Amino acid sequence: MARGRIRARLRRSQLHPFSCMRPNVDKDQGPHSMEGPGYSRIVHCNQPHMHKKKPLKYSSNYISTTKYNVVTFLPKALFEQFRRVANIYFLLAAILSLTPVAPFSAVSMIFPLAVVVGVSMAKEGLEDWSRFMQDMKVNARKTLVHVGDGIFRYKPWQKIHVGDVVKVGKDQFFPADLLLLSTSYDDGICYVETMNLDGETNLKIKRALEVTSPMDDDDAFEAFSGMIKCEDPNPSLYTFIGNFEYDHQVYPLDPSQILLRDSKLRNTAFVYGVVVFTGFDSKVMQNSTKSPSKRSKIEKKMDKIIYILFSILLIISMMSSIGFAVKTKLEMPEWTYMQPWKPQDLYDPSRPTRSGLAHLVTALILYGYLIPISLYVSIEVVKVCQARFIDQDIQMYDEETGNTARARTSNLNEELGQVDTILSDKTGTLTCNQMDFLKCSIAGTAYGVRASEVELATAKQMAMDLEEQDSEISNGSSHKNKAHNSWENGREPPEIELQTVVTSKDEKDQKPASKGFSFEDGRLMNGNWLKEPNPDVILLFFRILAICHTAVPEPNEETGRITYEAESPDEGAFLIAAREFGFEFNKRTQSSVFIQERHPGQVIEREFKILNLLEFTSKRKRMSVIVQDEDGQILLLCKGADSIIFDRLAKNGRMYKEATTRHLNEYGEAGLRTLALAYKKLDQSEYSAWNNEFMKAKTSIGADRDAMLEKLSDVMERELILVGATAVEDKLQKGVPQCIDKLAQAGLKIWVLTGDKMETAINIGFACSLLRQGMKQICITEMNSDTVAKDAKQAVKENILMQLTNASQMVKLEKDPHAAFALIIDGKTLTYTLEDDMKHQFLALAVDCASVICCRVSPKQKALVTRLVKEGTGKTTLAIGDGANDVGMIQEADIGVGISGVEGMQAVMASDFSISQFRFLEKLLVVHGHWCYKRIAQMVVIMNNHCDAFLVYLIRASFTIQMHISMRAHALF
Repeated sequence: MARGRIRARLRRSQLHPFSCMRPNVDKDQGPHSMEGPGYSRIVHCNQPHMHKKKPLKYSSNYISTTKYNVVTFLPKALFEQFRRVANIYFLLAAILSLTPVAPFSAVSMIFPLAVVVGVSMAKEGLEDWSRFMQDMKVNARKTLVHVGDGIFRYKPWQKIHVGDVVKVGKDQFFPADLLLLSTSYDDGICYVETMNLDGETNLKIKRALEVTSPMDDDDAFEAFSGMIKCEDPNPSLYTFIGNFEYDHQVYPLDPSQILLRDSKLRNTAFVYGVVVFTGFDSKVMQNSTKSPSKRSKIEKKMDKIIYILFSILLIISMMSSIGFAVKTKLEMPEWTYMQPWKPQDLYDPSRPTRSGLAHLVTALILYGYLIPISLYVSIEVVKVCQARFIDQDIQMYDEETGNTARARTSNLNEELGQVDTILSDKTGTLTCNQMDFLKCSIAGTAYGVRASEVELATAKQMAMDLEEQDSEISNGSSHKNKAHNSWENGREPPEIELQTVVTSKDEKDQKPASKGFSFEDGRLMNGNWLKEPNPDVILLFFRILAICHTAVPEPNEETGRITYEAESPDEGAFLIAAREFGFEFNKRTQSSVFIQERHPGQVIEREFKILNLLEFTSKRKRMSVIVQDEDGQILLLCKGADSIIFDRLAKNGRMYKEATTRHLNEYGEAGLRTLALAYKKLDQSEYSAWNNEFMKAKTSIGADRDAMLEKLSDVMERELILVGATAVEDKLQKGVPQCIDKLAQAGLKIWVLTGDKMETAINIGFACSLLRQGMKQICITEMNSDTVAKDAKQAVKENILMQLTNASQMVKLEKDPHAAFALIIDGKTLTYTLEDDMKHQFLALAVDCASVICCRVSPKQKALVTRLVKEGTGKTTLAIGDGANDVGMIQEADIGVGISGVEGMQAVMASDFSISQFRFLEKLLVVHGHWCYKRIAQMVVIMNNHCDAFLVYLIRASFTIQMHISMRAHALF
């Protein structure tokens, strides 16, 4: 990306989302108050030497996620080893072996314990070493740091200090929490991707202060200095309070000027920033939590067995010592060969109790082989070897990303073979997060004939189910042959075949589809849309796709085509679709966008002046752009969620609402993501009056500024005219349906926790074999209540409770033993069902269902659901996800699996195992997990058999007592 080209082309403060974040700072605006505790941090910009001595000496930028270090390894590792009951016993036995009454030498007791503990500690050390090496890779990353005289040189991250000025390039991670000083754009704007922090793929917009924006090259920092007074380190990702003192002026700072560590620079050639928080003071590290200490169920079972065995050992030893004491007192005086007239501690008839206690120590050591220490060594060896097998499994290697499966801990290998419930994220885990424009509805007419992956997978699953049903009635092989012959003779094939025929027919007339564009329909391609019934509406639809966005076009020198740097994958797919339809967005200036329109026989470049841009937020669920075309007509172009757009339609703008709603429902059933498109014509006087109010609100300073802007935006986005709707596809990852199908056949329950709406989640469920034809669906949703707020909550809870009760009754009364149920619930309803008075009923219903889909859930709800399943069922749970929003769920589950995809490592760092694609989960569980569990379970069975030998040991106890006494007597004689 050529820096000069970008800077000359675009001054983004002319656009609303950038300029509205930059209120005019006048003399009436004062700096933030920095008084009181929690606001003591002082940063001297471009003067890192000032922070080498206290009180301004802050944390270094070196980070470590290891459990141990050189100093703490020995005490911590020993503590972990002696959490095991068996090791405590062996330690006690080793200490007792040093006493004179020990029947064996001390070496024979201490050496096995040292081997067991040493092997386990070595394994812990090797696993922690791999974490250390990962940390070193991060700490050794390099970035440009100002070293003086306007010269920037590469330094590793770990040598960056507070106060350093750093330069970060496009697609690089920020090495620390930075105050943004300037960017490659004149207006100090940059795009930041925060997937590692919050799991969101949408880009965030950051801006520099106007006073520092002109410092756009290295030489500008030769004499730069300033001071930052701000809040102390804290874990809040979305807040920041501070003041920047520069050139005898004080400027207030807010979160829009802060670049957080582990977020990535996008769509911007470079940025300059000064380091504010380093290392563990950075917000991402403040949010990091130590992974909970997880122990496998087999290990806990072994502890219980050890308690039982130790109890047996104690009983046998006490019986032996009591017998020894009795014989010492009553019979030893008559044993002249024992020389009772020479009393000793062990054989003193006058002190039988003391003799019995001494013999108890001897018995505890002598019978100690009841607790098999070698079993622990064998188990540790099996775990370590199995972890290496997982790491080196070539069948779980992903060629696209170059990632392999990794066992980040070997303590839970056998747990993989005991998983009962899998809780999975959807986006990025089951799907690719790669958007393809597939279908659209314009002026009440549906366009696009290619079937989505959801439709194809559903049709394929239906065909397989029908085939299985038919094979139960008649001879399977002959039936298939007849069916195949009937299709060849012209009879109607299954739905999947129909879709293939339609698709292949269009493919002959079209060029290969571009990435992000899988649309197929000759009615709109190659200018054929001019022959459609409403060409003016179709024209407006295409222009909305090409104009209503915040993307930046970038020429690709290799291909000669334009690529788009968009805030979201959906927006990029819309621009590619507009280009394929003949409306290419190819240029953006300070105040205009240029569209190259291809009409039959001519290419026309049109300019649209950008007057205002009302940005998209998760709260607004829409974005709008106000433009003026070449004829002077002012238009508001809007796209957003259908529920939001439909509520804002004018009476004369609902002409296509019914047909569009029907198409949207069909798209939702096909697993597609949908948006509605609308527009509004504005008079010059109407726009001028609104714009005056809007500019006043935009330049105001105060707590109600955002509310005023939102209110004025809402006023403008009314009385819209519906144009149509779009449908894009988030493709499934390779092998997901087959993997889920096999896991379900193995008896595993699978829950999907997603933020998507219910219709999309249901159809993704069909596509990935989570839901099957014939499976009865139970949908639990929140009712709409018009009662008083206080009574509304109670009414909603009662309604949900009634739904749960009725569903549970339906499941219990089901007479078909092979019937399968699927539970679908949304996030609002889940809020109530996770409360203490209802969660057990919800869980009871959920565990009776083969599949569970939770829609519109938050990261916190994911963790709460995982905890409920883990604690409520008492069975092994596995959580799998790929984003930072899945970390809570991964850490809460018995086993956490992270997807090591192209973006984001938060989930992987918090996980126990990592794989590159969901389909590898099958082998991880079925092959590696089952093998390890089988081997270790066999060893535990051997250990358990010691308990079954209890009576045998009791019978032998009396003989052992006599034998031991005789051996002692023989030794003395």
